[in-house]
Amino acid sequence: MQHKVLILDFGSQYTQLIARRVRELNIFCEIFPYNNHPPVKEFKAVILSGSPFSVYSKDAPQPDLKGIKAEIPLLGVCYGAQFLVHKFGGQVEPSKTREYGRAKLSYIESKDELFAGISKGSQVWMSHGDTIVKLPDNFKKIASTNDVENAAFRIEGENTFAIQFHPEVYHSSDGKKLLENFLVKIAKVEQDWTPDSFVETKVSELKAQLGNDKVVLGLSGGVDSTVAAVLLNRAIGNKLYCIFVNNGLLRRNEFENVLDQYQHMGLNVKGVDASARFLNELKGVVDPELKRKAIGKAFIEVFDDEAHQITDVTWLAQGTIYPDVIESVSVNGPSATIKSHHNVGGLPDFMKLKIVEPLRMLFKDEVRRVGKSMKIDDELLGRHPFPGPGLGIRILGDITEEKVRILQEVDFIFINGLKEWKLYDDVWQAGAILLPVQSVGVMGDERTYEKAVVLRAVSSTDGMTADWVNLPYEFLQETSNKIINGVRGVNRVVYDISSKPPATIEWE
Repeated sequence: MQHKVLILDFGSQYTQLIARRVRELNIFCEIFPYNNHPPVKEFKAVILSGSPFSVYSKDAPQPDLKGIKAEIPLLGVCYGAQFLVHKFGGQVEPSKTREYGRAKLSYIESKDELFAGISKGSQVWMSHGDTIVKLPDNFKKIASTNDVENAAFRIEGENTFAIQFHPEVYHSSDGKKLLENFLVKIAKVEQDWTPDSFVETKVSELKAQLGNDKVVLGLSGGVDSTVAAVLLNRAIGNKLYCIFVNNGLLRRNEFENVLDQYQHMGLNVKGVDASARFLNELKGVVDPELKRKAIGKAFIEVFDDEAHQITDVTWLAQGTIYPDVIESVSVNGPSATIKSHHNVGGLPDFMKLKIVEPLRMLFKDEVRRVGKSMKIDDELLGRHPFPGPGLGIRILGDITEEKVRILQEVDFIFINGLKEWKLYDDVWQAGAILLPVQSVGVMGDERTYEKAVVLRAVSSTDGMTADWVNLPYEFLQETSNKIINGVRGVNRVVYDISSKPPATIEWE
């Protein structure tokens, strides 16, 4: 993969967003910790991220800019800007006013190429506790807001620029334009990072990496594993062995439907119905984390059994994507620990296979665009995210075959309804939750005492934050009636109107 833009991470929650915005410009970039990155000579431009630290903090990041500053086009963002000032003789102090939220540029150096095509009054997003009070002698102010005098500056005689606001968040109305000015006009980076170019390059790399080796891949029915399978299939054909496991916790008819789709795509895929085994492992398990571990353990055992039936397998393919990789190498903060359900981190000892991850450099939206360029069916590419443990974490309390049946029926009515009402594509993720409570109801002349279910639909871009979707009352009314009338064992339907944060998308 050709190196183009290096983003040095100082632990900011926005670092991934910088990378996403750069990628949207059809420019390839990579995120590395500020203290552990490849040789900078491999890159055409460098961006310094923000940080939760102050430049005066005891543990403040101290990047070595040798070989970068004055030699490679450099853009400092927020902490990156303050570090440059602090390091080279300027003055940074705690802000007397709260510099957080929306602001408007009150001054722009019109001749400066960083702000070409950006007008005074453009909205920017501030998020910092310190502010730049005095610039070093050879630093020149190029933008201000009413509250922040040195909102942007450049170092004279260098292609070094810095801004105290965040161009990567959508609240900065011309943020993408500013990044384009820096990367394309100033750094002269080519905009040739496209889905088609990725496919061409990646297929060639996979051919060289894998040769005639056999590869096994666990398909989930989701976007990531599907796109990974098609990429690998293009590279090595029938030397790719796909295994699609039914854990008994999939959506209604999903195992049969998705398996049929895969087989029509020309993939070498084997479907394994292990639903009874999974349900047996989950018998009596109530704790959410123990559920996840039981499901994970059962999957590994089933998958390993099947993999051993294929002789001379060398590689295990995984659908790991870039956010998972970033989380595993992040600088400090909440991202320092790998989540238990992530693929990154290797295999159990008894699975002696090398790992290949064709999508490890892609964000979720890029995975979809790559899939589209390979003509994968829109229905598969447009599927909502679905948790690895499936309905197992949408059934609160213990799991039984009867509870799975109830939730599958409820979920089917809800998801189909969203599609019929043309609402499915407006929702990032949707599903139903079965509560461990019963409520009193009346059906006909009879008193009932049956289960309550929750419907959940959220909008999001990456799952890090999410808002509940304001679905039409008429749709909710129709859906509630269909569920109560059509699903034996349910007499109450509620709609979850909690956003993330403070709630999570899933209930467990």
